[in-house]
Amino acid sequence: MHRIVFLDRDSLQARLRALPFEHDWTNYAGTHEDEVVERLAGATVAITNKVPLRAAALARLPDLKMVAIAATGTDNVDLDACRARGIAVANIRDYSVVSVPEHCFALILALRRNLRAYMADVEAGRWEQSSRFCLLDHPIGDLAGGRLGIVGYGTLGRKVAQLGRAFGMEIAATSRSPIGDDGVVQLPLDQLLATSDVVSLHLPLTPQTRHLIGARELALMQPGALLVNTARGGLVDEAALARVLEAGAIGGAGFDVLSKEPPEPNNPLLRLRLPNFILTPHVAWASTGAMQTLADMLVDNIEAWAAGKPRNLVA
Repeated sequence: MHRIVFLDRDSLQARLRALPFEHDWTNYAGTHEDEVVERLAGATVAITNKVPLRAAALARLPDLKMVAIAATGTDNVDLDACRARGIAVANIRDYSVVSVPEHCFALILALRRNLRAYMADVEAGRWEQSSRFCLLDHPIGDLAGGRLGIVGYGTLGRKVAQLGRAFGMEIAATSRSPIGDDGVVQLPLDQLLATSDVVSLHLPLTPQTRHLIGARELALMQPGALLVNTARGGLVDEAALARVLEAGAIGGAGFDVLSKEPPEPNNPLLRLRLPNFILTPHVAWASTGAMQTLADMLVDNIEAWAAGKPRNLVA
């Protein structure tokens, strides 16, 4: 009989259907890293969304046979250690292909149309004091005719490109492999940054992509350009971005992710109080529909592995 432990059940607000085989299932609302070994003792299947599973902990869990990641990102699991110990690791793919692109464009539209600044004006009573029917104190830009630069042209990047086309934007992208989409201009990163009105990041976090966007790259961007990150916080040097935004060197930024989550109080982006910066708490993925799709895929992955037909393996 399999013993299954979900280390951070509260991270997934969706129904999990029952597995069709005999098992014991334990849920923990959340788990600190120093509680992992105790809670997974005797477990054959560990489910984690963001709880780290490092080599030292895995070495103390001889019964563990599968790690089911309740997310797409795998940077919280030591994949090499899992391979060495014969532990199968499966992740979730393409569950948020609607939720993340829509959130991405919510950020883009709010920034381009200066919604934060105008909302603050209304709340401060400035509209009531206006001599005209409207306030026009902040510039409002259109998306149509601008260039949307997408860094990482996988499933989510392509979906964001579709929305960009619907708004009348030209699409440029940087990718390690040929793109092959008609109408998409494939550019090296530096050229994409220098020529795009909006830059949207859609890459995994790896040693090669960490701080992909730093002070040098930010300096390449146009003065009015927007930077949007709904992927991974570590892709951007946050201190460098804070300096650029405070200096007014780019048009603005919309972020849904930070390098450490929950963030530490001294994160430089947390202190920003600027109308052209929007920070949301890693919720782009979390529409009701996306979370239920994720939950269904999570159970599918465990069922397939238990049946000897594993799917979505990353280790």
